[in-house]
Amino acid sequence: KHGNVIYLGERECSIQRRNQKVIEEAPSPLLDEETRRKMGEQAVALAKAVNYDSAGTVEFVAGQDKSFYFLEMNTRLQVEHPVTEMITGFDLVREMIRISMGKRLRMRQSDIVMRGHALECRINAEDPAKGFMPAPGTIETLALPGGAGVRFDTLLYQGYTVPPFYDSLLGKLIVWDENREAAMDRMQRALKELTIGGLKTTKPLHLALAADPDVRAARFDTQFLEVWLEHRAAMLDDH
Repeated sequence: KHGNVIYLGERECSIQRRNQKVIEEAPSPLLDEETRRKMGEQAVALAKAVNYDSAGTVEFVAGQDKSFYFLEMNTRLQVEHPVTEMITGFDLVREMIRISMGKRLRMRQSDIVMRGHALECRINAEDPAKGFMPAPGTIETLALPGGAGVRFDTLLYQGYTVPPFYDSLLGKLIVWDENREAAMDRMQRALKELTIGGLKTTKPLHLALAADPDVRAARFDTQFLEVWLEHRAAMLDDH
């Protein structure tokens, strides 16, 4: 409405299973500043071309040579938006609501500074050791991780019954730290602190991935997890 369109960096979502994102992070280990700027400017140009007036997400696929290609635009926030919030310091939901009320965007592109590294693990009610079989049930025990740089977005409480009818997402574990290596360490610690008793979850998968040398070195693509699971599914039984 007021001629101000900005981008807030990128999110890396290559670790996927059946085209569903499992781990998200920001910034992407692949991109450099020049590619990030080009990608952001393309997203802004698209939003301006369609007179878009809200928060939105433009998806690209990128090659190892940093070439990138448009996939689609989601006219909404995505599940992984907290990692962008963690590295930029902006509450995207609040800004989206303000925009919907006709208010001006409070920041310009020059105000956007990405700091540190953030990761998000999707904790689902699924059994990764048994082909990700849905695992509805009642939450018997619940202990959430805490401390600096740790956030857990969830609807869970002790005694809550997870139904079999909807998406299996139980919560989003998000961590931030000064760099990617430190963020990976913090994610490992937070995952170990997380307890969801009474049903199977994807926590063992995330613990295994957080310790995997290829994941820690950012040696992955969109087929990585499918191949990884072929060889390691048996180790994911949650004891």
